Amino acid sequence: MDHSYLMKVLNQVASGEKKPEDAIEQLKTLPFEELEFSTIDQHRNLRTGYPEAIFCEGKTPEQAAEIVRHMMIHNTNILATRASQNHYDAIKQVAADAVYHELARIIVIKQREIHCSEKTIAVITAGTADIPVAEEAAITAEILGNKVDRIYDVGVAGIHRLLSKTKQIRTANVIIVVAGMEGALASVVGGLVDKPVIAVPTSVGYGASFGGISALLTMLNSCAAGVGVVNIDNGFGAAYLASNINKL
Repeated sequence: MDHSYLMKVLNQVASGEKKPEDAIEQLKTLPFEELEFSTIDQHRNLRTGYPEAIFCEGKTPEQAAEIVRHMMIHNTNILATRASQNHYDAIKQVAADAVYHELARIIVIKQREIHCSEKTIAVITAGTADIPVAEEAAITAEILGNKVDRIYDVGVAGIHRLLSKTKQIRTANVIIVVAGMEGALASVVGGLVDKPVIAVPTSVGYGASFGGISALLTMLNSCAAGVGVVNIDNGFGAAYLASNINKL
């Protein structure tokens, strides 16, 4: 990162040569920070309002910890997804306040209190087996500044369970539906509400579910209007999109 460039822009604001809002737009183009094994986008937070998340799968614990150490300088809150206990143990050495959500495989480093939107994101699962992906979505949504309402194990095999939650679901501003097997829940929910529905297919199911492809295709072919679909097991992506919608 070019700190001399940053100081130049700040001095231009202080002298009245540049308006603060123009400076912010200019700083949005500032570059990245290069490590030996990673290139950190330190200004994603400024451009998008969210810091760059760390995808830990495929990274060694030491690499993840080093990325966290550098990100902590420029980002208030940090999210590390698909993290193992070994990733957490290493990150804890550089970030004492790190919290590991084992079920969701997410590490959260909260350096500043999060101001939450008054509008709610509902996270719904078809079954208990879908909860790990749902928790990835729920915790991500919370760290991005949203209130989350969890409604779990209300799949279409016992649809009366879902219908008993209809009033609660309809109070949400955005709805994330997480389902494996045949993935029908997203279409059913989409037909009950007037809010955006983000469907997350999971890899839960027997052989012919093809690791979530069956649920993915069902969701893509939803009869209900207003249903969008993210990738298989992508709770993080669903929450990020839901948060963007929730803050409009």
